[in-house]
Amino acid sequence: MAGLRRLLDKLEPLFAKGGRYENYHVIYEMVDTIFYSPPDVTRTAPHIRDGIDLKRVMIYVVLAVMPALVVGLWNTGYQANVAMQAMGVDAIAGWRGDWLALFGIGYNPDSVWDCFWHGFVYFLPIYVVTLVAGGLWEVLFAGVRNHEVNEGFFVTSMLFALTLPATIPLWQVAVGISFGVVIGKEVFGGTGKNFMNPALVGRAFLFFAYPGDISGDAVWTAVDGFSGATPLALGAAGGLPEIMAAGVSWQDAFIGKLQGAIGSTSALACLLGAVFLIYTRVAAWRIMAGVMIGMIATTLLLNAIGSDTNPMFALPWYWHFALGGFAFGMVFMATDPVSAAMTNPGRWVFGALIGAMTVLIRVVNPAYPEGIMLAILFANLFAPLIDYVVIQQNIRRRARRFPEASS
Repeated sequence: MAGLRRLLDKLEPLFAKGGRYENYHVIYEMVDTIFYSPPDVTRTAPHIRDGIDLKRVMIYVVLAVMPALVVGLWNTGYQANVAMQAMGVDAIAGWRGDWLALFGIGYNPDSVWDCFWHGFVYFLPIYVVTLVAGGLWEVLFAGVRNHEVNEGFFVTSMLFALTLPATIPLWQVAVGISFGVVIGKEVFGGTGKNFMNPALVGRAFLFFAYPGDISGDAVWTAVDGFSGATPLALGAAGGLPEIMAAGVSWQDAFIGKLQGAIGSTSALACLLGAVFLIYTRVAAWRIMAGVMIGMIATTLLLNAIGSDTNPMFALPWYWHFALGGFAFGMVFMATDPVSAAMTNPGRWVFGALIGAMTVLIRVVNPAYPEGIMLAILFANLFAPLIDYVVIQQNIRRRARRFPEASS
């Protein structure tokens, strides 16, 4: 590492003001701060000095999402290997099959090794395209504004890639992350100024622009010619009996052993990430608790109301928690510190709104079995209003307590 430090110090004058490559200083700064802490620190009041910076926060989030990534890669390969076995397919065609054959990796669904690397060859190109396309926009806007390249994009890229199906066309990946970065963040000023989660903005754009490639039954398992509905789609058709008739148990759903997006199906992995984020105080536990309370309360209400025509009214709350991307959205998306509510009471309301909206979308809306993504984006719009109401209530309460100060 000492050699790398000397090399970067030697190159720095070329990218500094007046140097030959000063227009590309943002790229130099991005590379330098990936490996070393920024040299600019707060030294005087009134700014807060702390041992953690934005880069460390983003690293913590990436570490927290690792369990979901690992389980997601295994499950992607597992679903594909099971489907291949049922269809009598011995190997996949193209470069993916050649790569697996080169390293002696088979297609045994009982092998964790085979399943993991089968899923990896589908995730890798998606993530590379996400990094390249989104990174180009980040560097372009940073260069135009003469700002540093913010590390927040690494988290956005990871979360965005994990919410996609394995079979999505790569050009759509580039379009989706471009929309999320440019429209969801950069047009509002960049990192720290976006009012909606950029990863969800890109994901929502793809859902409404190309629904056949991101929401159809044929996209969830990476095998040509195979089609199978997700448990939420089965639940919309016949409720819990339909889900269980397809061989899906609650334990499978909780672990993430079911069809769905690459990395957002395992509630267990997401809970492991939640523990880490809460322990490091990177994510607000009140938002997660609020999401759970809103989801449970709304589910129990709908269970009590019941319906003769809609079987989703009877789905228990613990199934809502384990199915789809609920846990992933609750832990990694809803807790985005920029687009979420910032006051402590507001975080409870913000989270409860997401939980309630998720269940209502899943149960009442017949066209969209999932709901956490739209619920979070909806709550993002109301986060400033929620904080405003909380602050105004605090002001009025203090004015009543100290009337002489208000006069």
